[in-house]
Amino acid sequence: MGPPLKLFKNQKYQELKQECIKDGRLFCDPTFLPENDSLFYNRLLPGKVVWKRPQDICDDPHLIVGNISNHQLIQGRLGHKPMVSAFSCLAVQESHWTKTIPNHKEQEWDPRKLDKYAGIFRFRFWHFGEWTEVVIDDLLPTINGDLVFSFSTSMNEFWNALLEKAYAKLLGCYEALDGLTTTDIIVDFTGTLAETIDMQKGRYTELVEEKYKLFGELYKTFTKGGLICCSIESPNQEEQEVETDWGLLKGHTYTLTDIRKIRLGERLLEVFSTEKLYMVRLRNPLGRQEWSGPWSEISEEWQQLTVADRKNLGLVMSDDGEFWMSLEDFCRNFHELNVCRNVNNPIFGRKELESVVGCWTVDDDPLMNRSGGCYNNRDTFLQNPQYIFTVPEDGHKVIMSLQQKDLRTYRRMGRPDNYIIGFELFKVEMNRRFRLHHLYIQERAGTSTYIDTRTVFLSKYLKKGNYVLVPTMFQHGRTSEFLLRIFSEVPVQLRELTLDMPKMSCWNLARGYPKVVTQITVHSVEGLEKKYANETVNPYLVIKCGKEEVRSPVQKNTVHAIFDTQAIFYRRTTDIPIIVQVWNSRKFCDQFLGQVTLDADPSDCRDLKSLYLRKKGGPTAKVKQGHISFKVISSDDLTEL
Repeated sequence: MGPPLKLFKNQKYQELKQECIKDGRLFCDPTFLPENDSLFYNRLLPGKVVWKRPQDICDDPHLIVGNISNHQLIQGRLGHKPMVSAFSCLAVQESHWTKTIPNHKEQEWDPRKLDKYAGIFRFRFWHFGEWTEVVIDDLLPTINGDLVFSFSTSMNEFWNALLEKAYAKLLGCYEALDGLTTTDIIVDFTGTLAETIDMQKGRYTELVEEKYKLFGELYKTFTKGGLICCSIESPNQEEQEVETDWGLLKGHTYTLTDIRKIRLGERLLEVFSTEKLYMVRLRNPLGRQEWSGPWSEISEEWQQLTVADRKNLGLVMSDDGEFWMSLEDFCRNFHELNVCRNVNNPIFGRKELESVVGCWTVDDDPLMNRSGGCYNNRDTFLQNPQYIFTVPEDGHKVIMSLQQKDLRTYRRMGRPDNYIIGFELFKVEMNRRFRLHHLYIQERAGTSTYIDTRTVFLSKYLKKGNYVLVPTMFQHGRTSEFLLRIFSEVPVQLRELTLDMPKMSCWNLARGYPKVVTQITVHSVEGLEKKYANETVNPYLVIKCGKEEVRSPVQKNTVHAIFDTQAIFYRRTTDIPIIVQVWNSRKFCDQFLGQVTLDADPSDCRDLKSLYLRKKGGPTAKVKQGHISFKVISSDDLTEL
């Protein structure tokens, strides 16, 4: 069973269609009338606009002619270039376009059953976390008989023009499509999670290992049903669509249609002097200005392959405007890469995407206020919503995406399309369960850009541990909804931190409600004992307070270990000490290396300290070899930390 479906304007496609067929009429949508308000917010289109149905524009109209990706798409005199790029990208993966255009064969014109045609269509969009079905009629805006917005070079094909109309209806009018990026549109068409990669910043032409890591990510994304597009930076408006020396267009978006790692046979190995080829196939939606460098159709490399060679290697082209290029040339020539990952289906039952809808709200009570502004507002910043997630292993890539609710439908009222938004990421204690109140020891692990786009994101390789993400608007005291999504190949258990401190309960009162909160960060352990010179020491920490304990990751083969492990404890009294133990991880039985015992009183110094390790038995036990560096902060105000 698929995800739940929301009906836009509560319009039911089948019911409306059957009513029209029964009455012998064509559908005219009362919620999106063929008039100027459906085109623009507050201006008139120069020239006379006539809304026409496809059968009045051409003979033998169709929703899709042949293969959906075979025809070039044209922007139109008032169309939006990102829309054409998004259409081209959508057509690459059948699993996506058949979801956006549901039951396309049932919606198709059939000249044998014209009495069953009702001039009604439906399309589905991923709209702020919900799959939403939009119903439209087939009236399209024209001037002098030509479509005003996007159209296909196959003049009797209308899927993109009708899809564009449905999208305009969803957002309010055609003008609402202005300012959307290609990735915004792709995400709305598919529900994918977008990441933008700066190719120059990544230095992929210089760093060979990073280049092949990028290829691996792109290959995995594409084979899992993701969509990928790329572009060349245009420094100014005059250079838009200007051709480079190798035939590519600046400021133009190309779609990736295939990616291959090819092993060459013995004969071709001698020709190309390499065992493997890393290749990408791109498509220009306009079907012109193809790549003219290595591996293009006019290149020496291409001519050295027979038709059979190309077929055997998979180096084939099915559409006009397609071309192959090497990974090296791909990284050298393109500046921006947009990677839209398919995150709709769990892999082998494992959830790769976590998402939550939240809200910035204003309240007179600081503990209830959830609109604290950006990190610059230090006094109010942590009043924002807070979300915690857990990275279970080192070295996994985590993509965090924050999307604000689109305000385009309110543009007629003079409201901005978007607020300036962003988010901060902090590495926190391994056992944190309550909201952050001050940032004493937490590591600032990352920050997104702050910008007035619909979506901001951050992509990072994170170490094992807990992280708190704080979504913010740039200014405090404003209200709006947001959607937070986190993608990782390992489950991260995203959840909101809503409580400021432990709840009062009969259990807490019976055993004693906490009176002190203590944060501890163990920075390092040095000079650990070795019984013999070639002994392997794999140290880890166990931080205890009463029956609660936190265990750090194991550090491999070192007597000078850096941990930076954090823990937080809510204590009934300072008579319950904090005990930090150091252990050596061994195959059969772990070895105790020493410990320190801390009273951690609120009056104690909060600076970095260093103590010698001792045997078990308290702060006066016999000293052992090695010392530990740590920072501990205690407070009798449970909402200070």
